[in-house]
Amino acid sequence: MKLRRQEAITNIAEGLFPYSETFLMWVICAGLMGLAGGAVGAVFYHMVHWATETRIAHPFLLWLLPVGGLVIVAVYQLCGMSTERGTNQVIESARKGRRAPLRMTPLIIFATFITHLLGGSAGREGAALQIGGSMGGWLGEKLRLNQASQHFMVLCGMSAVFSALFGTPLTATIFSIEVICVGVVYHAALLPCTMSSLVAYGVALALGAAPERFVIHQPSGLTWSNSWRIVLLGVGCALVGMLFCIVMHTASHLYQTYFKNQYLRILVGSALVIGCTLLLGTRAYNGAGMDTITLAITEGVLLHPLAFVFKMLLTALTLGCGFRGGEIVPTFFVGATFGCLVGPLLGLDPGLAAAVALTATFCAVTNCPFASIIMGVELFGAESMLLFALACAVSYLLSGQYSLYSSQRIMYSKIDNEKLDVPAH
Repeated sequence: MKLRRQEAITNIAEGLFPYSETFLMWVICAGLMGLAGGAVGAVFYHMVHWATETRIAHPFLLWLLPVGGLVIVAVYQLCGMSTERGTNQVIESARKGRRAPLRMTPLIIFATFITHLLGGSAGREGAALQIGGSMGGWLGEKLRLNQASQHFMVLCGMSAVFSALFGTPLTATIFSIEVICVGVVYHAALLPCTMSSLVAYGVALALGAAPERFVIHQPSGLTWSNSWRIVLLGVGCALVGMLFCIVMHTASHLYQTYFKNQYLRILVGSALVIGCTLLLGTRAYNGAGMDTITLAITEGVLLHPLAFVFKMLLTALTLGCGFRGGEIVPTFFVGATFGCLVGPLLGLDPGLAAAVALTATFCAVTNCPFASIIMGVELFGAESMLLFALACAVSYLLSGQYSLYSSQRIMYSKIDNEKLDVPAH
């Protein structure tokens, strides 16, 4: 009897050993990634914040956008990154093991800073994914992890810098393990991504990076009277998300088709951004546009009925020609202003509709429903969580195979769960 107990204990110990070993490995490796990602993310946060304040204080900087564009192209070519594919390259590195070079980190920081300083329409979280992905891949290689663990380190890096920059650690965790392949969630990466995300969040807070939070003045739970309104809003967000993807991909294709030379391409793009800004008569569409997002959500005030269309256009013109940044905050802008517009038409509070549409539009362009719902809770609180869930479920299905990231794979059909393994478009 005693022998049997000893054998049972031995079997349990042997069974737990690989899990304990993996746990300790990720506590160390993901913790290191969190420390590095949090520090870099906080520095990047302060750089973008300073660039935004400086641009607002000195409107003439917009006229230097062509000069900044030429500098970005020249620096990328000098570093051998003229064909760099941004976030798509990071997604490929997480899926295929093609490590994004570490030099992507300083390059994307520099280029995004220039873009924000001089008035390009771009976000910052897309840049965070590139920074984190390249850092994670490099660190995984230096730590001599196996191939699968190196892939997870890329996801850890994405989670860490996203969390540090935007202050949403749970969203950063789920987004990183959900965005690579539609229909597949990398559950084995949950611990490392959570660890790196939380550590980075703490480091960023300690270094003065303020998390984004919004106050909805009239939050609401899900009721019979508002459920059909939220469904219709989700349908609209799916259509807007699809349109945004089409506009972004079309702009990039047209630039590359008609302007083969990268220097000429970015000069033309700069001229178009400056021209559109002057025609619109406002600088609200330059940069990330966080002030407009805040106004729509907290005050229910809309800059212009077609604000979401103008932001789509300016962002496509900016990123399509070669400026750097991200598409995520512009997606927030598009979703929030669209929701603020159609919410009252559906009988919803404009601020509440803006918050719901922000999450649903983000879901439509990234195909990440769980991350989108969690993001809604982290940004706006849990009281309207069921509204976020319903709107995201609708927009996820109806957005089909569209995505901002052409490297994202649609592994399973959204209709019947049939295995597809096709690229998003």
